[in-house]
Amino acid sequence: MKQTRRKFTPEFKTKVILEALSERLSVTELAQKHELHPTRIAQWKREFLDKASEVFSKGEKARKTEQDYQQENEALYKTIG
Repeated sequence: MKQTRRKFTPEFKTKVILEALSERLSVTELAQKHELHPTRIAQWKREFLDKASEVFSKGEKARKTEQDYQQENEALYKTIG
């Protein structure tokens, strides 16, 4: 009998990682609570911490693209007339 892979939503992953970061329960206890392998929680935690700085840098990227749109519009208006 073929087992289907479990798929986890970003909300579920965030919930588990926030519990892991609070350190109220050990990783093993969390794994048992959520029926996961402790390695999976460690991987999610590492990925979460590696990408945490991107949350605050998105505003800078949006400003750059907005500025790029303005420059592109100016160039188009110059070619039109």
